[in-house]
Amino acid sequence: MTDPVILFDPYPRSAPMIFGGDMQQRFLRLGRVVGLDESATGKLPAALVDATLPEAVVVVGQTDLDATRLARAPKLRAIVNVEGNFGQNVDYAECHRRGVQVLSIAPAFAHPVAEMALGMAIDLARGITRADRLMRAGNEQYGLTGARDAFVLRGETMSFIGCGNLGRALLPLVAPFRPRLLIHDPWLPDGLVRELGAEPATLEDALCLPRVIFVLAGVTAETRGLLSRARLETIRADAVLLLLSRAGVVDFDALLDLVAAGRFRAATDVFPVEPAPADSRARQVEGLLLSPHRAGSSPATFATIGDMVIDDVGLILAGLPPQRLQQARPETVARWQNPPGRTYAPGTKL
Repeated sequence: MTDPVILFDPYPRSAPMIFGGDMQQRFLRLGRVVGLDESATGKLPAALVDATLPEAVVVVGQTDLDATRLARAPKLRAIVNVEGNFGQNVDYAECHRRGVQVLSIAPAFAHPVAEMALGMAIDLARGITRADRLMRAGNEQYGLTGARDAFVLRGETMSFIGCGNLGRALLPLVAPFRPRLLIHDPWLPDGLVRELGAEPATLEDALCLPRVIFVLAGVTAETRGLLSRARLETIRADAVLLLLSRAGVVDFDALLDLVAAGRFRAATDVFPVEPAPADSRARQVEGLLLSPHRAGSSPATFATIGDMVIDDVGLILAGLPPQRLQQARPETVARWQNPPGRTYAPGTKL
């Protein structure tokens, strides 16, 4: 028997980024990998992709796969997206019709981003980085004088707007604070929300009632611009908002206006344009905690990606169902509008 052919086209990822230690050798043992060397310089040449598709059993990467290309790949059994999005460059309907599994490594980011979400919430609640900046400038205020706007998370009302991979990872992290937890997610039935230990909530209640609001929803046709200026204006003056999913869910200019006006405090790990321009107004807004889309990034996270890919590709090649990656579902995959991967400047951490 010949080894199964695996087309490796991970841009904007790279083999060294996702395969640490002996992982690359483990990956190579799965089959005949095509594109490993060529991927070191960027996206694979179209000619190499087209020449490989007739024999490819698995595609690992963000390769453009419309119906015409899929027709050239009669042996294809799985596509593994290693960026984290279900981009709209794949004919998902044709994949589902043929039984080609489309998978994403998105779950690898859930726990790291959840930890960052909790850290940023504590920072905003207690003013940690603000106090650090004031002390370095010689303007610190001691004791209660410097903590009049602070609050503790324990027993507060919190809300999740969206509760997918990220929300499920965040749930056990906030549980020790014993919050009243509201979840707004139209894709989840009320019974499941209650099983998660939370209360189903309307969007209006998820914004106006909590002291801590976690925005965790991805971008779909329904959620793009969901948090409009009018909705953001309903947030309590003593609340904090954490934006950890995608900037497209929020009217970002309105968010900056309201935080700058002192209506509430906020933190964001995502921006409408990334990298954020040097003159981005977000850099100047007091009360806005900034993170340059790094919540999910760590060496451990990318090692997890490599492990997930090797484990599930191995299972697929053995005729078994994948266990660790997220499967594209026909009911929802076409709705996702999260922005595709971008070309970052050299040295930018992805």
